Amino acid sequence: MATFRQRALNEAAAHKTERYFVDERPVSAYFGQNVFDLPKMRKYMSQPAYEAVLAAIKEGAQIDRKVANEIASGMKAWAVERGATHYTHIFQPLTGTTAEKHEAFITIKDGQAFENFKGSALVQQEPDASSFPSGGLRATFEARGYSAWDPTSPVFLLDETLCIPSVFISYTGEALDMKVPNLKSLAALSTAATAVANLFDKSVKAVKVNIGLEQEYFLVDEALYNARPDLRICDRTVIGHTSAKDQQLSDHYFGAIPQKVVAFMKDFETEAYKLGIDLETRHNEVAPNQFECAPVFCECTKAIDQNMLLMIVMQNVAKKHNLKVLFHEKPFDGINGSGKHCNWSMQTDTGTLLLSPGKTGAKNLQFLAFYAAVTKAVYKHNYLLMSSISTLSNSYRLGGHEAPPAVMSIFSGAYVSGILKSILENDEILEDTSAKNAIKMVNAIPDILQDNTDRNRTSPFAFTGNRFEFRALGSSANAATAVYVLNTAVAESLTEFRKAVDDLEAAGVPRQAAILKTIKKFIDESKNVLFEGNGYSKEWEVESAKRGLKAVKNVPESYKAFIEKDSIKMFEDMGVLTSEETNARYEVLNESYVKKLQIEARVQGDICLNHVIPAAVSYQNILMKDILGAKEAFGEEFKDLCAAEIATYRKIAKFINDISRDVNDLVEARKKANKVEDFAERAKLYSTEVKDMMDKVRYSADHLEMLVDDELWPLPKYRELLFF
Repeated sequence: MATFRQRALNEAAAHKTERYFVDERPVSAYFGQNVFDLPKMRKYMSQPAYEAVLAAIKEGAQIDRKVANEIASGMKAWAVERGATHYTHIFQPLTGTTAEKHEAFITIKDGQAFENFKGSALVQQEPDASSFPSGGLRATFEARGYSAWDPTSPVFLLDETLCIPSVFISYTGEALDMKVPNLKSLAALSTAATAVANLFDKSVKAVKVNIGLEQEYFLVDEALYNARPDLRICDRTVIGHTSAKDQQLSDHYFGAIPQKVVAFMKDFETEAYKLGIDLETRHNEVAPNQFECAPVFCECTKAIDQNMLLMIVMQNVAKKHNLKVLFHEKPFDGINGSGKHCNWSMQTDTGTLLLSPGKTGAKNLQFLAFYAAVTKAVYKHNYLLMSSISTLSNSYRLGGHEAPPAVMSIFSGAYVSGILKSILENDEILEDTSAKNAIKMVNAIPDILQDNTDRNRTSPFAFTGNRFEFRALGSSANAATAVYVLNTAVAESLTEFRKAVDDLEAAGVPRQAAILKTIKKFIDESKNVLFEGNGYSKEWEVESAKRGLKAVKNVPESYKAFIEKDSIKMFEDMGVLTSEETNARYEVLNESYVKKLQIEARVQGDICLNHVIPAAVSYQNILMKDILGAKEAFGEEFKDLCAAEIATYRKIAKFINDISRDVNDLVEARKKANKVEDFAERAKLYSTEVKDMMDKVRYSADHLEMLVDDELWPLPKYRELLFF
């Protein structure tokens, strides 16, 4: 066996299962201990400072800079007591990850050292804006950018650093991050949703969005990971033959969690709890070495920030366990990829869940008003919503009978579908005439209460009882992009809903009748996006096209949805993005697609030329030595005696020649695309010609893996990567 691979396998076999972050106390005793939450603020701040932060969190009020020094002093005191030496603004640039620049608390004055943290440093920092993707909003010679504290998301301690969740903008005020448009979309949605909620309850002053992000991921041994250049650089295998056994038996799904993984899970959960992340669920996923964790619902901005933080924590803890966490949507070919299901709902400041059906027709009216508005938003901007989750990595996963198809639809379930049908056909709302059905069991097993609706895992946007599950998000993604697009679309739809009701009332239609007419109108206009069947079926592929629902078949092509007239108008009307900011994001999306695929193509060429072909040639030499030896010993009889060796030699020779030719053609395809100045056209060439050549190269490399002597193959194989 190739020395490097054997060494990696030996190292992996020697790794022990241990716990490294053990806290014997109940979780409630240390939950949130590394978060500067409201109780800690009350202890470390003056009353005016505490009230200023409280008003910012609950009412969105701006914090006076005069109070910022007091707030910063309290934060510093708390952080330093816990060993913090630095502080940083942590923000989410258009890379889709997080960024941070650490500053020391220590200050030297007159030879004396002391910790110092001013309000001005809390409120804003100045990262270099030209070094992050900006889509032309910033040039290299225009480097100034600002990060600014977001008081609505809790400050926390990580690795002896006070981390301050922040937004990131340019010197001229344009959004250069994922968070600013999300915050603006939440404000727009709150305004529009409150106006509709006031039709039913005048006491509603605000509406917030709650989300829960289910996080799927793979685990591989760190030694094997380090022996795969493609995993290290691309987070996915660009070559690799499928394992004889993978997920066919469904024996991994919800199975007993391996002890090595349990130890890792317990450790990262402990660290997450200390950071106030309320993790609730852990289990094996469908593919081998694939797992999932999920938190309890919380406010949208906090949920996204905590998800980004959770991914950092998981990676850090994994190192202690000699593991590597793979968040890539499709790290292994032939088995399921990973998603980040976004459970999305709306709630008033009075505690009402706006997407929770009532038990009577009257109570259902409010639910249906919001359901109809969401339905229309998703229908009107269906392609934009699918484009918002389209990335190179997610494109390997979507539509593969393991994830939602790449065309938008809404699954409502039998109960809600019945109500909608009644409205469209009879202008009335069906009453909920019975309690939940019970499924009778045997012996001492209690009856199982049946939900009003089944689940449909083939739907990209499924109603699940009191929320929608946007299932199409990729596991590595920052959920902010998909969420701000959804929030903005719903805000636009709710604005139109309220106006339609007001117009009918002005024409003399009673309010309840006006609301019902508007619900019917919205559902009727958007019914083509409602689908209760199998999203994987060929029939739906044909039917969805007839309904005018456009599937994402090419990722760069789908990005044009961002710069369509309706999209730009929606973002501008709702105050979420200017046309310049939208166009900048369009450019960044295309550039990111090109650069990531360019890296994958270069890595694939390197692996094939420097690992695969040398291993294949080494095995050819062994075969040739055996063939020539047989010829010398047996004469012409060697042709029969060595028929298998000769056939194998010829197959290997063909694949070597094919790889050599195709890698060269792959380089030429990249060169051709790189010469194209228009970034969108360049991305298109990468998504077609470059990607097609990579598929050809992989085909030959994967076949060689099955022909070359296992002792000579240099890279850890799927059977070794996917099973502990």
